[in-house]
Order: sequence, then structure tokens, then C-alpha cells
Amino acid sequence: MSVMDKLKQMLKGHEDQASKGVDKGGDMIDDRTQGKYKGHVDTAQDKLKDQFGGDQPGPGQNPPPAS
Repeated sequence: MSVMDKLKQMLKGHEDQASKGVDKGGDMIDDRTQGKYKGHVDTAQDKLKDQFGGDQPGPGQNPPPAS
């Protein structure tokens, strides 16, 4: 079992908290680098959220409109 699989298993049911943590970590990196790598950090945040399911609507929430 890979490390990513173990993380996904641990975070199951806590996707919203994982998403908040990813956002907070990315914001900290942006602050420390004065936004120099903002594009790279945003891409990494999006990929992590996809992996952990952080941006999926929860029960009772409407999904974002498809464009």
C-alpha cells in the first residue's frame, strides 16, 4: 500500500478538513515566497484536492455548475 493510499484512507470522511489544510499550507508557502511561485502552488493545491476529494460537494450541497 502506497503512502498516498494510506493518506486517502485516513482522510476518508474528512475531505473538507483536508481541503482546508491544503489551502492553509499553500497560503503559507505563498506568504513565505511572496507569491513568486503562486501558479505552481495553486496547481499543487488543485492536484492534492483532487487526490483527497476535498472540493467535492458534501451531502445537501449543490455541485458547481458545469461550464
